[in-house]
Amino acid sequence: MAAMKSIGSQRSRMALPYLIWAFIFIVVPILLIIYYSFSIETDSGPAFSLSNYARAFEPTYLRVMWRSIMLALICTIICMLAGYPIAYIMASKEYSGKGFLLFLFLVPMWMNFLLRTYSWIAILENNGIINSLLKAIGLPALNLLYNDQAVILGMVYNFLPFMILPVYSVLKKMDESFIEAAQDLGANNRLVFVNLILPLSIPGVISGVTMVFMPAVTTFIISSLLGGGQYMLIGNLIERQFLKVSDWHFGSALSVILMIMVIASVGIFSIVDKDTEGGALF
Repeated sequence: MAAMKSIGSQRSRMALPYLIWAFIFIVVPILLIIYYSFSIETDSGPAFSLSNYARAFEPTYLRVMWRSIMLALICTIICMLAGYPIAYIMASKEYSGKGFLLFLFLVPMWMNFLLRTYSWIAILENNGIINSLLKAIGLPALNLLYNDQAVILGMVYNFLPFMILPVYSVLKKMDESFIEAAQDLGANNRLVFVNLILPLSIPGVISGVTMVFMPAVTTFIISSLLGGGQYMLIGNLIERQFLKVSDWHFGSALSVILMIMVIASVGIFSIVDKDTEGGALF
């Protein structure tokens, strides 16, 4: 018993620097953001007010939030529809090129995020690679840049690996004896996939959805570069309040609302994940 208490106290001392670091660089900034969000500048100094939150729910800003959520949802759905088959193929024992395919998806992640996004401008712009090829074969150029489609394309390109890897990890660890037992009982490939593989892979899908939706709804670099500043998302709005308008109070209120949205989304995904674990096979 004394040895266990000694180990416990030693671990507590070892964790102390990390707790201090977390308090200084995580808790304190969040508290400052909350403080700024509930205050306004008056002649007599800062005063408590809910006006920043009331302003955030004006129709103009609600449209920005709605657009951010919708684009993030579209990106997540596309990543799920495209990423699951890729992860399924890579997890298959019969596919011999899984290492190379995985390498192709990991290589872009080794590059700078900003550089990856900039590269799409050279591909999609009026004199870019795609339009140059269209002109070379006598077809008219297309308006591929500075629209919702370009922003979604940039999101999918940057966040698709975050969907593939969790699903691939779950499928890779799946016990092959379950599949063999189902096949021995007469289940064909479709029934095995629908009733066994898909339900067991739901935790990986939920993790992938979380890892794609969160950065997609908060992004501002992709919409700034590929949207040309014409398609403002909530991340761009917050960036503008802090860096251009210098309205830290309104920017903090928007940040708190976004943080609540993210926490609520994570909570919903966690509840769905727990429900699927309990009844995956039934």
